[in-house]
Amino acid sequence: MIKRILKNVFRKSAKVRTEGNAQVIPFGLHGVARDQISYGACKVTDGLQAAGYQAYVVGGAVRDLLLGRVPKDFDVATDATPEEVRSVFRRSRIIGRRFRLVHVMFGEEVVEVSTFRSLIDSGDAQTDEHGRLLRDNQFGDREQDAARRDFTVNALYYDPTTQQIYDYHGGYADTRKHLLRMIGEPKSRYREDPVRMLRAVRLSAKLDIRLDEGTAAPIAGMKGLLDNVPQARLLDEVLKMLLSGHSVVCIQQLRKMNLHHGLLPLLDVILEQPMGEKFVMLALRSTDERLSQEKPVSPAFLFAALLWHEVLAAWKMRLQQGERPVGAMHTAMDEVLARQKERLAIPHRQDAVMKEIWLMQHRFEQRSGQRPFRLLEQPRFRAGFDFLLLRCASGEMDDELGLWWDEFQDASSERQAEMLHPEVAGERKRRRKPRRKKAAVAESEAPANEHADTGTDVRFVE
Repeated sequence: MIKRILKNVFRKSAKVRTEGNAQVIPFGLHGVARDQISYGACKVTDGLQAAGYQAYVVGGAVRDLLLGRVPKDFDVATDATPEEVRSVFRRSRIIGRRFRLVHVMFGEEVVEVSTFRSLIDSGDAQTDEHGRLLRDNQFGDREQDAARRDFTVNALYYDPTTQQIYDYHGGYADTRKHLLRMIGEPKSRYREDPVRMLRAVRLSAKLDIRLDEGTAAPIAGMKGLLDNVPQARLLDEVLKMLLSGHSVVCIQQLRKMNLHHGLLPLLDVILEQPMGEKFVMLALRSTDERLSQEKPVSPAFLFAALLWHEVLAAWKMRLQQGERPVGAMHTAMDEVLARQKERLAIPHRQDAVMKEIWLMQHRFEQRSGQRPFRLLEQPRFRAGFDFLLLRCASGEMDDELGLWWDEFQDASSERQAEMLHPEVAGERKRRRKPRRKKAAVAESEAPANEHADTGTDVRFVE
């Protein structure tokens, strides 16, 4: 009954009004209800408002709800300092150095709370020689915080208590137009943070919205600024792009805007090697499909796919020079990873997984003796097998190899024995070595139940 009454009230007052420089969009127009906000985000805004602070759900969550999408997470912005937020919520922690944030925990949900940021005066701003901001941890008010955000659709403030949206830059109208537009003068905003160029590509592809002409125009001439971005930040943005669930569209947009070549060496293979392009696109489509089905994906697997044909080319070159296969593969992997890390800091923990997947590819071709059984015992066999299937689907390997392993891994022991390649299947059978005479005499003098008592398993090995 109460909800029905409130809805009727909102419908009657469904008119945009102004509050200072902000447009206030009522629930009757935007239609985003409080019950669409996560439990944790509502608890945070309610708790901060009860303590006398302002608090709003901001950023991508509001944008996604207006576009009819389900937000991945909910962030909150407030005028409370990190220490004040920490005092309101016991289960919280302050993180960050450049700009401090607070993570408030509610079971498995973590709500990120940021304090309003202020505008930086040009005379006080700490920037590098290219204009990139190096320090911006000054607090401000809601209007200043909105001006500091990158795109208009990300600068919307939703109050779960009143169900109103506060809009300073026309972001609500842009969501209706499906338009991604930069706040402020695009060139200066890209100089402040060059990663915004990649973010513009990623968001336009992910949200399936049009990139504003004024926002897109400077990118081609300013992409060199990305050379000055810390590798960790660049890697973070690349991962967001590849794991967005729309990686294929993102890559196509990068190519269209000439942002991939040289900027991200791991993507150069798309243009330089035709078979590599097909393989990479299959890997990206597979990743997008898994994400759409809410299945887990591995960044290491994706990086392994993106770099595979560079590794393969280096490996084949060394084989032609007479090097042994395993040693040549190790050298090729190290060369490619070292070259890649000059631009993108792939973590060492990913290196190990990538190398395991690559090393297994040669072993899949060895289908005789005990080798297939030993390969099945590898902890990352499934990842290596999925990688092999991509190679088969792209035409790099014969489909027969993938079908053979698909059957072999689930076959009975009798069927597995039948499947081993007959031309070499019997060459590596273990043979019992003849015992030396002294060893035989010593054994005859040992107690008959010696091995039974100790539980030792006596085997003959080569």
